[in-house]
Order: sequence, then C-alpha cells, then structure tokens
Amino acid sequence: MATATIIDGRVLAKAVKDSLAIRVTRLKAEGRKARLDAVLVGGDQGAHLYAKNQAKACCAVGIEYMLHDLPETASQKDIELVISGLNENPVVTAIMVHLPLPEGVDADVIQTMIAVDKDVEGVNPANIGNIVFGRRSLVPCTALAVMEMIESTGIEICGALAVCVGASTIVGKPVAVLLMQAEATVISTNIHTKKREELTKCADILISAAGVPNLIGAEHVKEGAVVIDVGINRVEGEDGKKRTVGDVDFDGVSSVAGFISPVPGGVGPMTVAMLLRNTVQAAE
Repeated sequence: MATATIIDGRVLAKAVKDSLAIRVTRLKAEGRKARLDAVLVGGDQGAHLYAKNQAKACCAVGIEYMLHDLPETASQKDIELVISGLNENPVVTAIMVHLPLPEGVDADVIQTMIAVDKDVEGVNPANIGNIVFGRRSLVPCTALAVMEMIESTGIEICGALAVCVGASTIVGKPVAVLLMQAEATVISTNIHTKKREELTKCADILISAAGVPNLIGAEHVKEGAVVIDVGINRVEGEDGKKRTVGDVDFDGVSSVAGFISPVPGGVGPMTVAMLLRNTVQAAE
C-alpha cells in the first residue's frame, strides 16, 4: 500500500498559471504584453500537437502566441534568418524552437542564436551557464520544474544528499547545479557510474532523468526520500496498448518514499508552467 505523498504536477501548475494571469494583466495595464514566438520546422506530428497545446496554455493566461511554421525543406540559413528577425523585433518578448529540426540542420547552432533575454526554454549556453552564478530567471524549463516540485514538499534542501540519475544538458546537469545553489550535497550519475544503486539508496532527494522504464525500484530508494521522476517512456502494456511511464516503479517506490511525482501528471505539466513563467518574466 502506497505511503508516499504524491507531488501533483497538475495542481502545482494551476497555481503557477493563476499567478501568471495576474502578472500578465498587470503588464497589459502598463501598455506592455507577453508574447511567445515559436518556430516549428517540418511536419512532425508530435511537435504540431505540442504547439497546439502550447498555444492553448498561453491563451489561458493571456500570453500572445505566434507560430512560425516553416516547411520541411527549410535550410539552416532560412531558420537562422527567422531567429535573427525575432531577436531584433522589439514586439517579440520570448522565443523558442520546436524540436526535432530536419536532418542537416544544426539544432545547437539555432538554439545558441536565440537572444539570451528571449530564450525562455533556457537552451542558450549563456543561460545554462548563468545557473552557476545563481541566476534562476531563464533556466531550462524541466530543470526549473524539478526544483519547484522539490521545494513544494517543504523539505530542507540545505544539507540534504541529492542524487541525479542522468546528466543531460537540459535536465540532469542544470538540476544538479540548482541543487548545489540550494546547498545540497549533490551526486550526478551517468551510464558509466559504478554502484549507482548504492548511491541512490542513500539519497534524501532522488531525481531520475535517464529515460529507462523501471530503472528505479523500491530497493534503490531510501525510506522517506523525495523522488522526482523526469522519465517519459512509451511502453506496451499487457493489453497491447501503448502507455506512458517514467523511470520509477511508481507502485513499488511509493511504499518506501516520502514524496513521489507521478508520470504522467508530474514534471510534464510543471514544465509547461515554467515555460509560461519564463515567458512572463522575459516580458517583465
């Protein structure tokens, strides 16, 4: 029987969005507005669905949303010209680029081009680097979501042992640095880490962002720990239907952990909320 308190990303995200709606109204009263310009290249169905949901989320809090839909044949130069134009347009307050980009287009170059003060996904290396100096404004959205969820539990982060499973540029590494800023003792693990299970078993705060279903079981978790599951994996159930699961064996770990985030309904909704918050902050 589950004993862990569930960290409900949908509930937390709603509270964030409610506060953002007030801030957007205040901006409008001052004659300003928050505007998110998104660039989508090609016909990727997942990206189009995400863009549609993104537009709806922006509308709900009063953010203006503009989608720049480029054909699959768009070249690196074509996309760079769009980004340059958005950077220079004073009406545009926030920019993001939907992934994946077509084959032959260097996504790193495109993301690095986004103006630092309009980079609401926090993908420009300058914004990622700023985390080291304690600046949390335009942090990568998923990393920011993880921190907000940890903080929502009310646990003492200072002095806690935090273990990050996975060291990606947009989640694992930024989360590790944010936890260091909060004065936790942080261990970042990767695929080459030896005796990872012994490390996770000691963690007061455990974040898994490896993209491996059921990587973290009850036997890998310290009793009472905060467990944040960032993994999003599509697996086939016994009925043959695909379903979304995280990296954590939710039922098993729930019997051991003190707090746990579900998949879906955990980090996902909060990541969207953090994108909206970064967008409003960029406008302010």
